[in-house]
Amino acid sequence: MPAGIKTPVDAIASTEKTSVREAVLGLLRGFNITSIFGNPGSTELSLFLDFPSDFRYVLGLQESVVVGMADGYAQATHNASFVNLHSAVGVGHAMGNIFTAYKNRTPMIITAGQQSRSILPFDPFLFSNQATELPKPYVKWSCEPARAEDVPLAIARAYYIAMQEPRGPVLVSVPADDWEKPTERVLPRVVSTESRPEPRVLEQIGAALDASARPALVIGAAVDRGNAWEEVLRLAERHNTRVWAAPMSGRCGFPEDHRLFAGFLPAMRESIVRLLAGHDVIFAVGAPVFTYHVEGAGPHVPGGAALYQLIDDPTIAAWAPTGTSAVGNIRLGVLDLLARPAPAPRALPPMRCAPPRAEPSKPMSVPYVLQTLAELRDPASIVVEEAPSSRAAMHDYLPILRSETFYTMCSGGLGHGLPAAVGVALGKPGTRVIGLAGDGSAMYSIQALWSAAQLNLPITFVILKNRRYAALQEFAPTFGFKPHDTLEGTALPDLDFVALAKGHGCAAVRVSDAALLREALHQALRSNGPILVEVDVR
Repeated sequence: MPAGIKTPVDAIASTEKTSVREAVLGLLRGFNITSIFGNPGSTELSLFLDFPSDFRYVLGLQESVVVGMADGYAQATHNASFVNLHSAVGVGHAMGNIFTAYKNRTPMIITAGQQSRSILPFDPFLFSNQATELPKPYVKWSCEPARAEDVPLAIARAYYIAMQEPRGPVLVSVPADDWEKPTERVLPRVVSTESRPEPRVLEQIGAALDASARPALVIGAAVDRGNAWEEVLRLAERHNTRVWAAPMSGRCGFPEDHRLFAGFLPAMRESIVRLLAGHDVIFAVGAPVFTYHVEGAGPHVPGGAALYQLIDDPTIAAWAPTGTSAVGNIRLGVLDLLARPAPAPRALPPMRCAPPRAEPSKPMSVPYVLQTLAELRDPASIVVEEAPSSRAAMHDYLPILRSETFYTMCSGGLGHGLPAAVGVALGKPGTRVIGLAGDGSAMYSIQALWSAAQLNLPITFVILKNRRYAALQEFAPTFGFKPHDTLEGTALPDLDFVALAKGHGCAAVRVSDAALLREALHQALRSNGPILVEVDVR
């Protein structure tokens, strides 16, 4: 049954009459959804008349922040989140993080306000002319019901579509005067959300792994998203296979301190082929094959290697350039592979070399900051990251060791990290959340600090302040820039995150001296409410 449904029933609707608003709220209760993320506008106000005490309204100060919070919350709770946005302009503001939610495969019901039906023919103020087209192609489904009475059924359909793998956001446009109209109650139904991969294809994959001399697993975001961490760990240990993290993965699917963990694949074709050289079977689990960031050439896998894939998204399987793909739920597919007879023993592959220790400097290096953070944090704490230029250092110096303790964006779009940290903290009450962001990334959604402060959440925001868009500067040589060329628009002087945090009601401290870093992080990781640590790095 879908993760959020409290009580399975067979009926689609009852004959009891009520308002659209009460029917929708009752349906959401049945889906175990009692938090509404939003930034209210005039066309949504009717939804909140006599707002029920068992619901919580989570206010974001900008619509993109709202969707980012809802994204983190849905991922943390494994249930669809409910978002309420303002007509066209609100959806427009939110599109960056709607795109990210789509790439993250995050289940999310987005309702967008629409002007009253009676004045729609006159192109009224705040009217969304093509409400269902506006969020496309980054929603799985969108609808503006033909009648007010159909709104609850549309919300129900939206939930089931959002929760079906591959999961993702959906949108329902609701005219302002619909909420008061009479309708029938709609009751939740049991709708399957997972499918088992085809046994015939899994048999080919299992036989290839059994016969392989030097197999490799490539682990993607769908492993942790699909609750398959333990099963994939067992599969890797059964075959003594090296395990690589897929390029640009938004979740961690394997303990990075494990003897079999080999490292992280870059989003470059030639580099992937070089790192996987020597493997005769490559099995991508919960990952595309492969995510590229720059143009490449040549083969997609090393010569002599056979490529296999297990993925929950048939569209990803369809564009894979080579290999054999099984489509279906990751955990169910791996369980079927584990049900096969144990293969012949295989020798352990070489271990990954540990990086050298980072030493203090002035200004501090990012590796030193992340190394210190790793030594101080509880392994059960959750890292929500949006620091693209620091990701390589994070891979070396801030290992993720447990399931559901790492989240980032699969889209590459900025503005997700800070609000997602708020949503994750709401979805994992009492768990320490670390919002790790670069200074450039943080400015896309700095308003999330206000929500964190108002909700008094245990979040430690760590801002790596290098005063530039470092990722762009590092990427510039790919496009022909020389080391000393000026790259316009990448310098970020004069940002004061301590002042910005305090202006949003969030405690903050600045650290410029490596000798003071450990104590500052120690205190921040034990704060009762949110606190921001601005760290000057080179």
